[in-house]
Amino acid sequence: MAISFAAWFWWDMRVWRPDTSLYPEQGAVVASGASGTKFDTLAAIGAEFVYLELGGAGIAPDPGFAARLGDARSSKLKTGISMPFDPCLKADEQSSRFTRMVPRDSELLSPALTLRQLGSGCVPAVSDAAVEAELMTLINQIEMHSGKPVILRLARDFELRHDIARMIERDLWLERDRARPDYAGRPWLLWSANGQYVSEASETPIEWVVVQR
Repeated sequence: MAISFAAWFWWDMRVWRPDTSLYPEQGAVVASGASGTKFDTLAAIGAEFVYLELGGAGIAPDPGFAARLGDARSSKLKTGISMPFDPCLKADEQSSRFTRMVPRDSELLSPALTLRQLGSGCVPAVSDAAVEAELMTLINQIEMHSGKPVILRLARDFELRHDIARMIERDLWLERDRARPDYAGRPWLLWSANGQYVSEASETPIEWVVVQR
């Protein structure tokens, strides 16, 4: 019985999206390094916006990012950029990656910072206070470049460690497949509701996101 349920759940999650009557504004995330995404098809299947992931400053720049950004902006989709926060690196190094790769443009959606990696995994380990200080610096630098407030894409483990939702007053983007996330202790703006959504818009699964208004 358990095996049958797990198989059904896996299959159902491939195509599951939250009800549009509850969440009329829905969109997707395209991973860094992804190729072949059909942005017009994304729009046709119900996406109103797309966030493109920008590779972190600790890895080589994604050579396809600029073309992907151009394709997304040429479609009907509102477009934004998401970048991971790396607690092992200084804020200046990370903001430099963002400012070099992302144009100043008021038509772009508010940028998102993905908060997932913990400073305890750095070599040497980085203290919580140092992580939080660099994060605030990076937020300020990205907001100066974009002219818009950052959205905090907050993973559960990062929130449990740093209590960022209480500490920093920014819109939140939470993650949890199928079930509404509640780990931030306050309302969220964006919800990654299905991390492996299968569609004709991409050869590989994409992440499906909804907006709470």
